[in-house]
Amino acid sequence: MSRDLAASALEDTERPTATFSAADRAAVEPVAALVAVVVVGLALGLYAGALDDAAPDRSRQSADAALDRAERATTVGGVVDPDRLRRVEVPGTATAVELEANGERWLAASGPDAPGPPGVRSPGAVAVAERRVTVRVGPGRNVRGTLRAVVWR
Repeated sequence: MSRDLAASALEDTERPTATFSAADRAAVEPVAALVAVVVVGLALGLYAGALDDAAPDRSRQSADAALDRAERATTVGGVVDPDRLRRVEVPGTATAVELEANGERWLAASGPDAPGPPGVRSPGAVAVAERRVTVRVGPGRNVRGTLRAVVWR
């Protein structure tokens, strides 16, 4: 019996090995490959966009923090005094603090890199936080206004 196994093993080694031609190999049509690459690229693009939208907006948080500081620095007895706008300090960021009331606008900027007035600044380059406040416009005269912090991203 062992002789039969040895003979069959010898026969297996004498058989020629199969060769494959280029036509027998697996191939993908060029159009199908191009479609697959486009689909993968679109999926990665959508994923990156969704990931970017899901990330917290740090510049919005800095605008809110700047607005809180500005309100604390300018408020006396719950009323914002435009004369105290010069006291607003926002360290570390290029920030502009705007106060609008009764048709007037006051502006305090943190430096030369601070964003300019609304007509000048690029809306995509800034984060804005605003809040309605009571503004002192004269002795004993208070009106509603808007306190706004604009932070350069």
